[in-house]
Amino acid sequence: MGLVHTEITLKNAEDKTRAKDGHITEKEIRQMTVTALVDTGAWTLVINEATRNKLGLDYAGKQTPGTLANGEIGNYDMAGPIEIYWKDRSVICEAIVLPKANDILLGAIPLEAMDLVVNPMNQEVVGAHGDQIMHKIY
Repeated sequence: MGLVHTEITLKNAEDKTRAKDGHITEKEIRQMTVTALVDTGAWTLVINEATRNKLGLDYAGKQTPGTLANGEIGNYDMAGPIEIYWKDRSVICEAIVLPKANDILLGAIPLEAMDLVVNPMNQEVVGAHGDQIMHKIY
């Protein structure tokens, strides 16, 4: 299977709350649409420092241990909250910040939270249950 990419929109979740409360307008919500590399081996969303800055995300005040694909082990900063949109689905999470990452990675937890899977035949992201979202609750 080759590399799978998908278009997602990232929004600053705190901005969305401020807009809902009337402190900023909808147009002031910091957001960007990107083509993300889908990585089912990655834990969560991975962004670079430029993306964190553009979205105005705060560091979460904690680090998470992890291993990069090249085997490098380290502690990595978390930032958020960030809302990920894929078509009509969304999830709020924190993102791992790799300062010089070339790609934004869409990992397993946000994929699962939006009920998405990778279709290896077509090399695309699709709904696990078609167009209907079906979360496994128990």
